[in-house]
Amino acid sequence: MGQGSVGQGPARPFRPPRFRGRPDGLRIGSAVPGPPARQPVPRGVVVLLGMAGAVVAVAGMRATAGLLSPLLLALILTVTVSPVTGWLRRLGTPAWLAAVATVTILYVLLFLLAGALVLSMSRLVDLVPTYQDELSNLRGDLLDGLSAVGADSQPVRDLVGQLEPGALGGLVDDLFDGVVALLSNAVFLIAALLFMCLDAAHFPSRLATAARDRPQVVVALRTFAQGTRRYLWVTTVFGLIVAAFDTGMLWMLGIPLPLLWGLLSFITNYIPNVGFVIGLIPPALLGLLEGGPDLFLKVVALYCVINFVIQSIIQPKIVGDAVGLSVTVSFVSLMFWAWVLGPLGALLAIPLSLLAKGLLVDIDPATRWVRPLISSDTGDQVSADPPRPARRGAGRG
Repeated sequence: MGQGSVGQGPARPFRPPRFRGRPDGLRIGSAVPGPPARQPVPRGVVVLLGMAGAVVAVAGMRATAGLLSPLLLALILTVTVSPVTGWLRRLGTPAWLAAVATVTILYVLLFLLAGALVLSMSRLVDLVPTYQDELSNLRGDLLDGLSAVGADSQPVRDLVGQLEPGALGGLVDDLFDGVVALLSNAVFLIAALLFMCLDAAHFPSRLATAARDRPQVVVALRTFAQGTRRYLWVTTVFGLIVAAFDTGMLWMLGIPLPLLWGLLSFITNYIPNVGFVIGLIPPALLGLLEGGPDLFLKVVALYCVINFVIQSIIQPKIVGDAVGLSVTVSFVSLMFWAWVLGPLGALLAIPLSLLAKGLLVDIDPATRWVRPLISSDTGDQVSADPPRPARRGAGRG
């Protein structure tokens, strides 16, 4: 058959297909290769960078502890009494008058506490010199007892020899100077409280405005404020109970200045786990000088029964349920903040840990998995994220 037969035509040269719509020959709607994906940063590098940033932040807080501690104390106190400002505002009180009333309440409470502490410390300074003879006899009895049991080595004798009659008076003088130095920062604290209370009158409206763009941040800040108020109210109630029991017990045993040691028990109650040990030392030493080992042991035994049961068994459970922190986290917080900020850090350990939890854990959904690990509840009672509401129409056919 020839070339003109049916089914065959003249041979045509091959031409590449052309696609309209793009100058590069690709069809419209076809996938365009993009730039190569970036490799994610290894998690180990992220952890190391986070640890390095934490070290720098902690070093900065330690370097500025003298300035940072009063500011944080003013913040915690303002957060605690802020419901008073809100209550006055709901009654129709002007913002400036509500702020002035709130800061006045804080000033009165601080002045009463500082005045009672200074007055009691001055009485202690006058009382201590009357125990010089008892201290000398105590040192002699200790040396005789160590010789009787064969533990009178030279280092031990040198340690006991430091119990000179003037040593206790010097210790009390140093303690009094420390209290005066702490109160010398009261001017800065009073000024910070004034400005923070003035801002607290308008802060709820500012939070409502910020919640439109950053709802997670506002929720974290409100959680911190609520947890701080619950902790301070619960701790204050238990502190008053412990102070009343300790004052009555010391008065019945004849320990000098029972009101001072009751006040000390109330203040040290804000130090979690080990606060009662700090409050036990001064009255126990006075019991030793006043009535010998028998009175000393009575003070220690009664203090341990009252304070250990209330502060170390009942209170941690209620505080843990109120703020959502485990006992271990509370103890580690005490050691950490006391090391960073000093004595005020020990008093504010739980509120500062709640602030850190709000800024580092609650504020970011990606880190909420940490919440069950530090909570006082069991894993069945706490979850990393709140349950999501069911979508509309879910389950319909």
